[in-house]
Amino acid sequence: MDHLTKLENKSIHILREAYANFKDLGMLWSIGKDSTVLLHLARKAFFGHVPFPLVHIDTHYKIPEMIAYRDNYAKEWKLDMIYGQNIEALKEKKTFPDGNCSRLECCKLLKTEALRDTLNGTGPRFRLNHETGEYEAEKNPTAFTGVIVGVRSDEEGSRSKERYFSPRNQTNDWNIGEQPPEFWNQYKTDFAPGTHVRIHPLLDWTELDLWEYIQREKIPMVSLYFDQGEGKRYRSLGCGPCTQPVESTASTVEEIVEELRTGKFSNIAERSGRAQDKEDGGGLEELRKAGYM
Repeated sequence: MDHLTKLENKSIHILREAYANFKDLGMLWSIGKDSTVLLHLARKAFFGHVPFPLVHIDTHYKIPEMIAYRDNYAKEWKLDMIYGQNIEALKEKKTFPDGNCSRLECCKLLKTEALRDTLNGTGPRFRLNHETGEYEAEKNPTAFTGVIVGVRSDEEGSRSKERYFSPRNQTNDWNIGEQPPEFWNQYKTDFAPGTHVRIHPLLDWTELDLWEYIQREKIPMVSLYFDQGEGKRYRSLGCGPCTQPVESTASTVEEIVEELRTGKFSNIAERSGRAQDKEDGGGLEELRKAGYM
């Protein structure tokens, strides 16, 4: 069995364990390569059907191509698609682009707080109506007790401290010191009532693994990952005002794989184009303790 197939099998096993053990389960879809690979794995795990809702946190500042990609594939693949948003902060212009807070404060409001309220069912949530093709406000949203997330341990420092099944408290706060041990592929899935659990099927994958898998499985990716003739492409996707492309002429999946194999970015962090990481000194641990993805 080759390396990618081993990774795939383990991820599918974790997805099925999550579905078997958590009643109110959802999966975060950021539209990036990681969560899109995760979506592909979920479709494989459940024979073409995704048996839980997809959740996207729409900050209002995502690059337009990302939203178009989300909606096109949500409709094509008949996904149960939900998005949440911190409408109050946007109305009051409490954002970095409006000049009223720092990048990290903006992330806290538009991502961390929006994610918490979306998952808890206390904030506004909008669900895709496949008959009309429009999003409609949910009248009685319920809380998710388990959420599948496409984070990887090699992507950023705080993510390396995660477990496959990582418990949070009722407000999504993350206590790193109280995570359960996971030895010999044994996972704790039985938690006290009120515990919110994040599930991480991609924890062992690397950036190169992802792109080799995308190449093997022919997974469609948003065009922002590829050079459009300007000698630049995005390596990591976020909000438009705080995310910058990298110097690269890779315009196909094959060229990205070759670029990563040569070690061109070996000394450059994958999220180096994310300005909020630099503002925080390169780490997002405090934001993640409070519920950030």
